[in-house]
Amino acid sequence: MAFSIVSWLDKLKNNKIFEMTVVAVIIISALEIGAKTFPLSDGAVDFTKILDKFITLFFLFEISVRFITDNNKKAFFKKGWNIFDTLVVAISLIPVDDSEMALLARLVRVFRVLRMVSVVPELRVLINSLLKAMPQLFYVVLLMFIIFYIYAAVGSYVFSTINPVLWGDIAISMLTLFRVMTFEDWTDVMYETMEIYPYSWIFYFTFIFFTAFAFLNMVIGIVVSVMEQEQAALARENAEENHEPTIASLQAEIQELKALIMAQQAASKPQE
Repeated sequence: MAFSIVSWLDKLKNNKIFEMTVVAVIIISALEIGAKTFPLSDGAVDFTKILDKFITLFFLFEISVRFITDNNKKAFFKKGWNIFDTLVVAISLIPVDDSEMALLARLVRVFRVLRMVSVVPELRVLINSLLKAMPQLFYVVLLMFIIFYIYAAVGSYVFSTINPVLWGDIAISMLTLFRVMTFEDWTDVMYETMEIYPYSWIFYFTFIFFTAFAFLNMVIGIVVSVMEQEQAALARENAEENHEPTIASLQAEIQELKALIMAQQAASKPQE
């Protein structure tokens, strides 16, 4: 009896309609959170409360199905997204709407929208790629900060008398340079300094080359490289779950066949 229930829940978890239902409930949850930020009538407020309870119970059922059908339950909570989903659902179950913790309850319900990431594998790959790229990105960001700091110091020393609002100190200068890097009316800043220093355009062009072109492209390259690795890992994981042959397993089988053929050929040779 228990085995049949687990088998039925496993089929339900892998059912496309159920997966789309989970995504639809997450979207409804996001819309419900947004609706609460507008002035609502008493009837609409009561409806959102009922809807919120239904969403919480549905998420509880969904996370329970995932846990029951997991082949390795001991490793279920070793995955970060499973821990995140469980915490969001567990905290949502605490009745704190009429207490001093009401604000915390609302904030936790906002994070239910992030469950879209744990449900959709493609989104999960993007987030995992970004997190795994952080160690490599750290050095690029550090080098970018050094460039920012040097140019901000130069800009503060040279241009502070022209416009103290933009170049008054090194902190304000870094904010101004961020504006230049994002191309937000950066030509207005450049033309203002060029009226006093005609060759100051070199300052802006070199800064844009280092930051907007060189370093940002390095960041994109690192993220894309890690993303390709994550997609390959996801493909291998899906192949193992579906018992499909992977490239590594096929190569191993080919090597075994090659060794077997060579052994047969060696055994069939006439002994001299």
